[in-house]
Amino acid sequence: MPVASSQQFPRPRGPEPVLITEAEPSLAEQHAARKKRYALTMGIRVVFIVLAAAFYQIVWLMIICAVLGTVLPWIAVIMANDRPPKKKLHVNHYDARPDRVLESRPTRVIDG
Repeated sequence: MPVASSQQFPRPRGPEPVLITEAEPSLAEQHAARKKRYALTMGIRVVFIVLAAAFYQIVWLMIICAVLGTVLPWIAVIMANDRPPKKKLHVNHYDARPDRVLESRPTRVIDG
């Protein structure tokens, strides 16, 4: 009994990988980037709170640092909840070119 060669029965190939350069990042990647941005903003907030405590004798500088430390959580939440805008897709529609339009013939009507 002869053994079947791979040339007689080729195995079906899996789909080839496709490079998609204009695809938007996955939801997991977007979420990770937003979490990173939130953590960075909250870290900067901690720095401003510490600076406000350090400059307690310079009132105007303390107030600026305290206000920034108070406002940054709101900004961090707004930035963390914001997704990147979705791309507007250009849909290819069929546009009939004048040189390829079929000739129009008069229709025949059968009177009965």
